[in-house]
Amino acid sequence: MTSLERVLTTLSHREPDRVPLFLMLTMHGAKELGLTIREYFSKAEQVVEGQLRLRARYGHDCLCPFFYAALEVEAWGGEVVFREDGPANSGEPIIKKPEQILELVPPGIGDAAGLGKVLRAIEMLKSRVGDEVPIIGVAISPFSLPVMQMGFGPYLELMHERPDLFERLMRVNEVFSANWANAQLDAGATAICYFDPVSSTTIIPRDRFLRTGFQVARRTLQRIHGPTAIHLASGRCVPILEDLIELGPAVIGVGPLEDLGTVKAACRGRVAVLGNLNGVEMCRWSPQQAETVVQETLAKAASGGGFILSDGHGEIPFQVTEDVLMAVAGAARRWGTYPREP
Repeated sequence: MTSLERVLTTLSHREPDRVPLFLMLTMHGAKELGLTIREYFSKAEQVVEGQLRLRARYGHDCLCPFFYAALEVEAWGGEVVFREDGPANSGEPIIKKPEQILELVPPGIGDAAGLGKVLRAIEMLKSRVGDEVPIIGVAISPFSLPVMQMGFGPYLELMHERPDLFERLMRVNEVFSANWANAQLDAGATAICYFDPVSSTTIIPRDRFLRTGFQVARRTLQRIHGPTAIHLASGRCVPILEDLIELGPAVIGVGPLEDLGTVKAACRGRVAVLGNLNGVEMCRWSPQQAETVVQETLAKAASGGGFILSDGHGEIPFQVTEDVLMAVAGAARRWGTYPREP
């Protein structure tokens, strides 16, 4: 089977030849090319080469041309702060006073140089791999994007104290997020991962999610012209699992704090599950520990298809070593074959 065939079989809740493995290696391409993280993301061609080299090395089943989350707020005029050993972060908020929301206009996708680099990377990857490997695009949800646009504290205050401006911000962000997701699909992405950590019950209670993030997701996902996965980026999903399923994604990403067996049982035959290796702990694993954890994870969720082995956050830390990644990949191939032993 090709990687795409393996994934499509899994998403149809049947058993392929083995469990698909998604290694969400965004920054590790810099190591492959001997570049700093900032240098690596400066050119689409370098990200393409990094992604192809990483897949050749580890044999996983996806390509992830995601650069960094702050790229999206950069499109609105925000700054990006780079680190030597981790993902780039957003700098000073672009919304310093709530009243500025009234003046916000969604930036054009074609007007943002950073977004253009991602689209070029997707186009080049598509030309290289065709329909052999899924190419995963990423869009930060309109409900979570304000954490970078205005800061966490001010955003939570806005949500509770200024519902009028909150609603205005959501509507503007929804246009941008849907346009950005569709541009990636048009460039050749197979599916869009809708990252929405603020919707997790780790951050807000379910009743508020149903009034806010759920409504935003429903409107936005309806505007995206392709398959989607919902990922709460390590946040808890079990209390809102039925609500997430109602939104109609093909996949739900599960964080390492959840009981994977419980989630798989609830999702079986309805939506595929992706997860949930602990990326932080992975930084300290030995190759032997990696194999043991992969075995245990597969035992909880692999049976019957509908499961993609991956980390539970959506991005593997830069500090995870090649030896551990190789052990994860090897264990996935060794212990993830179908049919499963009873």
